[in-house]
Amino acid sequence: MADPIPSTPTDTAWPSLPLAAWQDTYETLHMWTQIVGKIRLALFPKINHCWNSTLYVTPHGLTTSSIPYGTRSFQITFNFIASQLEIETSDRTTKKIDLVPRTVADFYAEVMNALSELGIETRIWTMPQEVANPIAFDRDTQHAAYDPEYAQRIWQIFRQADRVMTKFRSRFIGKCSPVHFFWGSFDLAVTRFSGRRAPEHPGGVLNLADWVTREAYSHEVSSCGLWPGGGSVVEPIFYAYAYPEPPGFRDYPVQPKEAFYSLDMGEFILPYEAVRQADDPDAALLAFFQTTYEAAANSGNWDRSALESTL
Repeated sequence: MADPIPSTPTDTAWPSLPLAAWQDTYETLHMWTQIVGKIRLALFPKINHCWNSTLYVTPHGLTTSSIPYGTRSFQITFNFIASQLEIETSDRTTKKIDLVPRTVADFYAEVMNALSELGIETRIWTMPQEVANPIAFDRDTQHAAYDPEYAQRIWQIFRQADRVMTKFRSRFIGKCSPVHFFWGSFDLAVTRFSGRRAPEHPGGVLNLADWVTREAYSHEVSSCGLWPGGGSVVEPIFYAYAYPEPPGFRDYPVQPKEAFYSLDMGEFILPYEAVRQADDPDAALLAFFQTTYEAAANSGNWDRSALESTL
């Protein structure tokens, strides 16, 4: 059984999430979000940098937002409070699927059947992306764990991060992404653009077509986000990087004091625990986002006066 979620206000807002405590649930939920994300990717009009594929944080979980389907529309939402996947249509028909321990293959079949019963027909590529040793969704009987408590914990952390990242996003008037969830890498991110084109990205992302990466990084960016961890990273981390990385970026002084540049990952890292334990988590996180952005913008000679809000 999972440890109880701490009851104090700070711990409730920023709960603990060691990777070892929820690894099996994480791996299953990762595949479930890929299925739902690929449905949005298949049906939503193409938007630059694959923004037509992302999910968004809600007060209860993650959603596709509204997806057009002919003259109708629908959305799919992970409701982690109710432990249900909710499919809602514009003609007021709804399907609900319980989020309980079940194989990825079973989840995939039930979601696709529910869509068909709602009159929504689509096909997706069933191979997962950006993971080692992928198993096609319809054949994956390996991943079948689901602990609702830890699903709620990661949603709670995403919700808090989304709130702070949205505030950070509001300070920029240049091109900027929404705060959105990438199901391939299972991270929440927001990206600012300088407005200049970038050199072609070399690609090489695990189980991701190079053309996707090259289109995503067609222009200079400063990006930051939250990743729950994986592999040797055993707890959530906040990260920030620039593409292309300008000279001097990795040596730029950033805040708070717990932040550092990881040579292995090629980005600035702020351990989640440093934010969780901070006297003012919001201020610590905003300082990290702001100073790492300044590292990119100042080292890369961005036109900051034209890109930043003066309000």
